[in-house]
Amino acid sequence: MNDPFLILGIAGSLREGSFNRAALRAAQSLAPAGATVETFDIKGLPGFSQDDEATPPPQVVELKQRVRDADAILLVTPEYNYSVPGVLKNAIDWASRPYGDNAWDRKPVAIMGASIGATGSARAQYHLRQTFVYLDMYPLNKPEIMISSAAQRFDERGHLVDEALGKRIEHLLVALVAWTRRLENDKGSAPATSQRDT
Repeated sequence: MNDPFLILGIAGSLREGSFNRAALRAAQSLAPAGATVETFDIKGLPGFSQDDEATPPPQVVELKQRVRDADAILLVTPEYNYSVPGVLKNAIDWASRPYGDNAWDRKPVAIMGASIGATGSARAQYHLRQTFVYLDMYPLNKPEIMISSAAQRFDERGHLVDEALGKRIEHLLVALVAWTRRLENDKGSAPATSQRDT
């Protein structure tokens, strides 16, 4: 595990004024002691094509390496048409391919998301959790952070102005670090598999 603890944050929106990008910036400033949140911008990623997965473009190579280098992942997603934005799903697909070279494999992951409506990206977050099953990622179940009425939580420059939300984001990051360390400890204490067990 890295020292300091490294969380890779990815926002599922390309819009510069996105509330989800603002929430990710807030997370960077709210990282607990001993942890840091770095970001990867998925803007410019080409659409996934299986024709190119054996020789992926440089941005995809960088994405996969950044995912592998991180101790844990933080995905910050808006909700488009009741689901995950295509650009975020595209990034997830690229980093999972080719078959047998899934950079997301066994990565602890937390989710949060913002929308101007009342549900705060809840449906998109649950669809992401379905994707984690196949990717064999380890999602943090709670706390859930679904940022509703996002325009009221950030100022015109994208700075977080909701103190209670800041505490919730900080709690999420603390919980993600603890969850990752618990998984590492469990892995270290697991009994070795013998040939009789296989």
